[in-house]
Formats: sequence, C-alpha cells, structure tokens
Amino acid sequence: MPEGHTVHRLARLHQDRYGGSPVEVTSPQGRFSAGASKVDGRTLCGAQAHGKHLFHVYGPDAVVHVHLGLYGAFREHPLPVARPQGQVRMRMVGPTHWTDLRGPAACELLTDDEVATLRGRLGPDPLRADADPDRAFSRISRSRTPLAALLLDQSVVAGAGNVYRAEVLFRHGVHPMLPGRDLPRERWDAMWADLVALMADGVRAGRIDTVRPEHTPEATGRPPRVDRHGGEVYVYRRAGLPCLVCGTPVASTRLAGRNLYWCPTCQPERA
Repeated sequence: MPEGHTVHRLARLHQDRYGGSPVEVTSPQGRFSAGASKVDGRTLCGAQAHGKHLFHVYGPDAVVHVHLGLYGAFREHPLPVARPQGQVRMRMVGPTHWTDLRGPAACELLTDDEVATLRGRLGPDPLRADADPDRAFSRISRSRTPLAALLLDQSVVAGAGNVYRAEVLFRHGVHPMLPGRDLPRERWDAMWADLVALMADGVRAGRIDTVRPEHTPEATGRPPRVDRHGGEVYVYRRAGLPCLVCGTPVASTRLAGRNLYWCPTCQPERA
C-alpha cells in the first residue's frame, strides 16, 4: 500500500496537470459511472491529500475521494488518449494529459460534509500544514498498545506506513513494543519532527530514504540497497542483515498482520 508521501505526490501532480481546467471524467469499467457523470466537464478546483486519502475537489459538495489500498494505481499519460485497457475505474482527461485509475479500494463522490467526517476520523498528517501532533500524542500517551502498532493506526497518525514506522523508531532508538503511554513527550516531539522531514523528502524524491549521511553507501563503501521500493533504509526489509550502525542482525516479527523490523541493540526494550 502506498505511504502518505506517494499520495501527496499524486495530489501535486494532478493539481499541476488538471487544476483550474475542465476535466473529462468517465468510468470505462462502469463502477464509478454515477459519480463520474456528476463531475464530468467540471473544473478541478484542487487536489489534496490527507494521509493515504486523495481528494479531487470539483466545487461545492462534489469531491472525488480515492483510496488506493493494496492494489490501486494511477497511470499518467500525455495526450492523445488511447482506448481503455483492463478495468479502468476512473479516467480523467485534461488539456495536456490523461490519467487512468485501476483497482482502488475506494473511488467515490462525496459531499463536503462527508469529506469532513472522513477526515475527522484520521489522525494528523505530518505532510499537512494543519497537522496537530498534540492530538496524536494525546492518543499515544493514554494507550498500552505497542508504539509500532499505534504508528500504523491511521486514526493516530495519518500517512505513515510500514517503512516510515520502522525507520523512525530506529532513528530514535525506540523499541517497537514500547507501550505508547511510556513514550516521553520530548521523544515524541523529536519523532514527529523527523517524520515531517523524512516524509517531505519522500514527496520531493519519490522514494523513501532514511539513512543519515554517515551511513550511506558512499560514506561507508557498502553496496547500495537493491529493492523494488528503492531508497536507503536502516531496518525495513533487512531481517537477518547486519545493522548499519552496530552490526547486530536486524530482527523481525509480525505485529497486527504486518512485518516489523528493528535492531535489538540500537532499540533496547527499555531505552
């Protein structure tokens, strides 16, 4: 599932390509035909993201909400338009480009009130200027749930996924099973600031890089990471490999149905 930085990149891309212009919106597959017909030909007022949710705003009470889920993907193309291939849930055609959406978990037309209700269920997004980290800490500080699980709860922090949660915990020496209520406030403030910076870098670069300059392949002489997700990371998907800082084999387990990675030495159980 794409992490929040990917959805924010999509929002910026769609704003640049379609914002301020009339957009032809259709549903070749047919599953979004009713919603598409209500915004077809209207001007896209703006595109924005909150966590892993993308919103195309077409004016009062007309917002297309997309959640990519595990299998959803946008495909972007310059004009001219080609015939639909496969199950295209939504097609957008603008002045210079066209975009096909396939396989999303959600593609629906919402009113402004429905968008407000949806966003009200989400936690603060480190990539949004209106984010309130105090709101997230209020939830964390009252919970016995492991911090690693809380960071993936989109009602606590919106947008952080499996990569960012593993990496920010490592970068701050926090054991993933630490109960949320045991996390000091100053440690949370540092972690939040780090998430803001790391995810903003992800928006700019289009990949997740969390390794500090002194631990990069260029600085250490090690081979670059080879992974379909790209990016240099400390522990994510490095189970059994030596920690880039201390050499301890990276540990892995399952938590709430997701793979979890950490360094037992750099992230002791009670730091």
